[in-house]
Amino acid sequence: MVCGPVAHGGHVVARAEDGVVLFVRHALPDERVVALVTEGSEGDRFLRADAVQVLDGSVHRVPPPCPYAGPDACGGCDFQHADPAYQRELKTTVVREQLQRLAGLESEVVVEEVDPLLGWRTRMQYVDVPGGGQGLHKHRSHDVVEVETCLIDAGLPASGHEQVGPHVFAVEPDGFWQPHVAAPQVLVDTVREMARPQPGESALDLYAGVGLFGAFLADDVGPAGWVTGVEGDAAASAHAAENTRAEAVHADVQRWLEGPDSPRHVDLVVLDPPRTGAKQRVVEGIVGRTPRAVVYVACDPAALARDVALFAERGYGLVALRAFDLFPMTHHVECVALLEHVTDQ
Repeated sequence: MVCGPVAHGGHVVARAEDGVVLFVRHALPDERVVALVTEGSEGDRFLRADAVQVLDGSVHRVPPPCPYAGPDACGGCDFQHADPAYQRELKTTVVREQLQRLAGLESEVVVEEVDPLLGWRTRMQYVDVPGGGQGLHKHRSHDVVEVETCLIDAGLPASGHEQVGPHVFAVEPDGFWQPHVAAPQVLVDTVREMARPQPGESALDLYAGVGLFGAFLADDVGPAGWVTGVEGDAAASAHAAENTRAEAVHADVQRWLEGPDSPRHVDLVVLDPPRTGAKQRVVEGIVGRTPRAVVYVACDPAALARDVALFAERGYGLVALRAFDLFPMTHHVECVALLEHVTDQ
């Protein structure tokens, strides 16, 4: 079969001779491949498949650097068979398509390279295998592939502290921290550039984690301003209280915004929600506080696009967007969006 365009999720779209849609992994657009169905059955809206033989390969196809990448192997990487520049082109296509389809916006955003492309992942979860080895799961499976070395693993020892600029952050060794070794600094710099925090301003850091953004916002607004970080994970929130002079609140973000103890107005909002996005009630809670700027950090372009559409319905338009390849070799991409209130002309 001939493969069509890339789709969100690390696969390309193809059609079988009977017209059934297939989402094919380990293929690239315009390639001709033999695909083996891995999920689904007759009558389903679509099937999942793997390209098990490449009949006519793309000029962008390269030998995967990892011996465990490919069909019926480790499921951690989606695009090792594409050269890195083309990986970013594919992700750029996905981000633009999601914004157009879900938010009705045409964007010229380009996914930016961030080094390193291998050895970047700060957190790894291996599975113990018999005999003392280690393994990783296959794609969408509990089956385990034994691996000697994972090429995206940064190989860093488990640590209870991470440093970004002048700040040292206490973290849980197995808790959330930005996966790419360069991500904390890249994202902090981008958030500050977009938010332009000023001395004396007020700010909310929602889904604050251990206070990465809140620490720098507190520096920027100074003693005359204030920052409140809200985080639902108790351990992360406790660390945030240690890591920054911002107020650290352990609470569900939506409930806190709708509760009596949250401020009625703020100048700035920074949010870094989970992969599912912020959703309607959180967006309403943010807009209701009439911030001059909202900076949204997103690890899923579809969730970002849906939330951008919700902000637009409430008068906050997308005025800047950057995207970073902070998950090289995978389909994931990190975006930072600036939303501001749009006044009627």
